[in-house]
Amino acid sequence: MAGTKRNSGRLSVFKGRGARLNYAVFQVLLKGPRTIYGIHGSVKAERSFRDVSYATVNKRVRSLERAGYVRKAVKKAATRTCWPMYELTGKAQLAMLLDGLGLEGLFTMLDEGSVAAILAVLRKAQIIGVSEK
Repeated sequence: MAGTKRNSGRLSVFKGRGARLNYAVFQVLLKGPRTIYGIHGSVKAERSFRDVSYATVNKRVRSLERAGYVRKAVKKAATRTCWPMYELTGKAQLAMLLDGLGLEGLFTMLDEGSVAAILAVLRKAQIIGVSEK
C-alpha cells in the first residue's frame, strides 16, 4: 500500500514531543528513587534541558506513572521527606533495553529456548492465541 506509514519499531514512550524528556527521566531514575523535585534538578542539570520547568517534569512523571513506566517507591522509615519518591518499573527498564537493542538486535541474541519462554509468557498473558506456534 503506497503512502501508508509503517510502524517504525519504536515504542510510543520514545516518540513524540515528550520522548526526550521521558528518556531523561528514565536515566535519572536508573540511579535510584527520587522525588519530582529531585528529578527536576537532575534533568535541569543537563544542557539541553536547562529551561525545563518543574511543572513540565511533574506532568511528565505523572503521565509516565499512569502509563505504568514509573511508580511511587515504598517509603522507608528513615525517609526524611513527606513527598513521594518515584522509581522505574520493570516495564520502563524493558522499554529502555528494547529501544537500545532494537528488534533486530533482540532477535539475533535469542536462542530457541529463550524464544519458547517468551512465547509461553505471551500465551499466558493471552497476548497470542494458545494454538499459535
